[in-house]
Amino acid sequence: MHDDRRLVEARLKRVLDERVRPAVYPRSVPLDVAVWHAPGEPVPVAEGLAARPEPVAVGTRWGAPWGTSWFRVTGTVPEAWAGRTVEALLDLGFDENMPGFQCEGLVYRPDGTPVKGLNPRNQWVRIAAPAEGGERVRLHIEAASNPVIFGSRPFAPTPLGDPETAGDAPQYTLGRMDLAVFDETVWRLVLDLEVLGELMAELPVGGERRWEILRAVDRALDALDLQDVNATAAGARSALAGVLAAPAVPSAHRISAVGHAHIDSAWLWPLRETVRKVARTAASMTALIEEEPEFVFAMSQAQQWAWLRDHRPEVWTRVKQAVAEGRFVPAGGMWVESDTNMPGSEAMARQFVHGKRFFLDEFGVENEEVWLPDTFGFAAGLPQIIQAAGSKYLLTQKISWSQTNAFPHHTFRWEGIDGTRVLTHFPPVDTYNCALHGAELAHAVRTFRDKGRARHSLAPTGWGDGGGGTTREMVAKAARLRDLEGSARVTWETPRAFFEQAAAEYPEAPVWVGELYLELHRATLTSQAGTKRGNRRSEHLLREAELWAATAAVRTGFRYPYEELDRIWKTVLLHQFHDILPGSSIAWVHREARATYARLAGELEAIIDAAQRALAGDGDRELVFNAAPHARAGVPAGGARTPVREGRTRRTERPGGGQVLDNGLLRVEIDDRGLVPSVYDLGADRETVAPGGTANLLQVHPDLPNKWDAWDVDAFYRNTGTDLTAAESVTAGPDGASVRVVRAFGASRVTQVLTLPPGERRLLIDTEVDWHEREKFLKLAFPLDLHAERYASETQFGHVHRPTHTNTSWEAARFEACNHRFVHAEEPGWGAAVVNDATYGHDVTRTVRADGGTTTTVRASLLRAPRFPDPETDQGVHRFRHALVPGASIGDAVTEGWRINLPERARTGAGEVAPLIAVDDDAVVVTAVKLADDGSGDVVVRCHEAHGGRARATLTAGFPVAGVTVTDLLERPLDGEPAPVLDGDRIALRLRPFQLTTLRLRRA
Repeated sequence: MHDDRRLVEARLKRVLDERVRPAVYPRSVPLDVAVWHAPGEPVPVAEGLAARPEPVAVGTRWGAPWGTSWFRVTGTVPEAWAGRTVEALLDLGFDENMPGFQCEGLVYRPDGTPVKGLNPRNQWVRIAAPAEGGERVRLHIEAASNPVIFGSRPFAPTPLGDPETAGDAPQYTLGRMDLAVFDETVWRLVLDLEVLGELMAELPVGGERRWEILRAVDRALDALDLQDVNATAAGARSALAGVLAAPAVPSAHRISAVGHAHIDSAWLWPLRETVRKVARTAASMTALIEEEPEFVFAMSQAQQWAWLRDHRPEVWTRVKQAVAEGRFVPAGGMWVESDTNMPGSEAMARQFVHGKRFFLDEFGVENEEVWLPDTFGFAAGLPQIIQAAGSKYLLTQKISWSQTNAFPHHTFRWEGIDGTRVLTHFPPVDTYNCALHGAELAHAVRTFRDKGRARHSLAPTGWGDGGGGTTREMVAKAARLRDLEGSARVTWETPRAFFEQAAAEYPEAPVWVGELYLELHRATLTSQAGTKRGNRRSEHLLREAELWAATAAVRTGFRYPYEELDRIWKTVLLHQFHDILPGSSIAWVHREARATYARLAGELEAIIDAAQRALAGDGDRELVFNAAPHARAGVPAGGARTPVREGRTRRTERPGGGQVLDNGLLRVEIDDRGLVPSVYDLGADRETVAPGGTANLLQVHPDLPNKWDAWDVDAFYRNTGTDLTAAESVTAGPDGASVRVVRAFGASRVTQVLTLPPGERRLLIDTEVDWHEREKFLKLAFPLDLHAERYASETQFGHVHRPTHTNTSWEAARFEACNHRFVHAEEPGWGAAVVNDATYGHDVTRTVRADGGTTTTVRASLLRAPRFPDPETDQGVHRFRHALVPGASIGDAVTEGWRINLPERARTGAGEVAPLIAVDDDAVVVTAVKLADDGSGDVVVRCHEAHGGRARATLTAGFPVAGVTVTDLLERPLDGEPAPVLDGDRIALRLRPFQLTTLRLRRA
């Protein structure tokens, strides 16, 4: 029996490959082909259709990197083919790689009507079914010669990622361009044999069902005349009918197949190419929907829908019709499938505001599920943001990529920092590019971790990353797998339908508390520092622009820039996509991102300046505008006032070399190497820096991960490293409160300015790095004299605690983590914070010294130098600002984090500006003050408890208030939420730890 099995399996493979699949198209004739190569960037469809192409032969090389070529194919259906199904086979030069990573095309009819996309797994276009014979065929193909970035040597540096370095050598060889007869019976036989062969391979070797299938396959192959497959295919199918009709057992696992095409909004292609990828995929999926009545396709990322609407109206029309039929489903409710670790609180909220509002405005669809299959881990603040947006569910697949620990659940309730729980599903199929292959389905059944309590999972089905979507072959497989013995049951369903069934089936799903940390791709917290700085700066400029514009609108009648802010927010949100902000895209993407951030900064600075001028009025009084949520230097939060400058900093020579800075609060020693051996908290009478250590220590490590260069940093990077202790110069600054340090290493140069401002308990460190290293990792270390078993790092609307020890593999795997504005460690009664204005990656370690004390070392990750996919990653000048804050409570860390990211703005004016909104408790942080998006003039305030405890506070409006409503993130009243108590212009707030609340204040 064993030998029989092997023989039949080998026979099946050869017959399928060599005889049956080729017989799907038994007859063909060549098409005439002509081509026009568009100069430069892609041209409008009408221009491409109207171009005058030149004849071109199959086998011709074509397509410079990132070019666009318009092919015209013409021909005539032979008269002898009357009554047959005829298709065009259009091979642009595809290889066997997945769709989306090479050349692609979108087929148009002569009148500009889109037909479908072309990719390696979807090369056909239906011409007639049945044909009459003699039909004239004329099709146009907008073909993109996107180069293969993942070549024969994955992760090898390549110049192809930017048109400025890619050259103009043709990338592809034109393949088959034919009209062909499509034999549907043979095609269905292929699917029958594939489904049964794949299922058979996954069944127990000695099982009855496996042998039943094997014998049926053997009989089917016997029935097939290998010299005339087309004439005998029907008989072969008959031999398989019995085993295909056997129903699944009642306890079979159920899989909700969701048509899907994960399309990275940018990655190994630029943003402009994603616009076309979406159009190709959407055209193919709407065509498939028209042919397959049970098929359902879901597409996330409102930005991609907006691109369709704005750039490809001919495809958008078909999509809208399919949406109305419930077959093409808006999913996810976010502007893009963003990174969720690094976006700030408001930005993460606005992903949902703009995403959900788009789908509501365009289709009346309220998304309840969050769809993030490929995002690199999930911050612990996300559950309450999901709930505050009116959503209920989360789907991701990426956690299955973790290198060290297998996540213990597939369906569970995820609890965030404030206690909010969200039903979450990790598809056990472990891919977001499921093809419904037997091995994929068997893997889902075998690995599903909630057996005995649930038996239902989801499979995102279709080619993705670069697009493509579901194929007709996948739909045909699903039909055979709907109720097939030995297999999971497969049904096309929407994401909402799956989650509603999963919630009903598993009401007491287990709970996972805290962040969903991906034990992979940790370097995305550091790669492409310029992109990360642009994001952080944009987020804070948007806060300022909204705050001052809203204040000026209420106080002076200033025109609130609704349209400009809406556009800028959407652009910033787009660049938080999970391959842009994480730094894992090609050079072209990041070059454009830096330019975009610079442009947005200019626009936002202009809005801020105009609003502040309107508020300050004419006059020569010195004013300082404070956009931070806490008062400083006598200036209230959200207001402007003449600053109060107190204290001074004294600088003296340090015995043994260097300088000492003392402002009466801190005494800072800077040695002759520019390192900081002592930061003494004078009020607490204790040292901050661990004995024998030095703060402001730059450390450089070799950094060549095993793969995924821009994405990964592997733990072994810490095995070797160099402390940068040599300085070219250490000189006193002209202000008496600073020291300038210059050092060189490798091919790079660093200039630092260390400042102890008067009256402030923080040491500022401004670092400029002219970086020209390759495959190196630069860190900035602060060894603290602290015994801390855990530390806090800021996340959205609060902070998360992480252990400093490595008791288990879970803690050991978290050797690089994300923070926003601060990292804080403490002993009872005393702590210290490291705050930053642009960095996210960090590590915290704990060691025991010879004197028995404990050193807790905080290291900020500054720069990397991976060479794939951008071989010039981070080369050039970068600027960072950090501050060490001794004696800091968690509240101080919150305050100083905001302060370093929102510096004061000085100007002259007529008099002080009172805050539009004031809160009397620093634990309640206002993250946004703006006018309502609907243009009503209502003032919207978003705030949260930031210290991790209960808070009672009074919010005071600086204008007459006629009413106040608690709303969701979309500024809609929350059902069942009691109205806050309003006493004149004062509103009483009671917040739980980390609770987020949004208030809408109606002006009297």
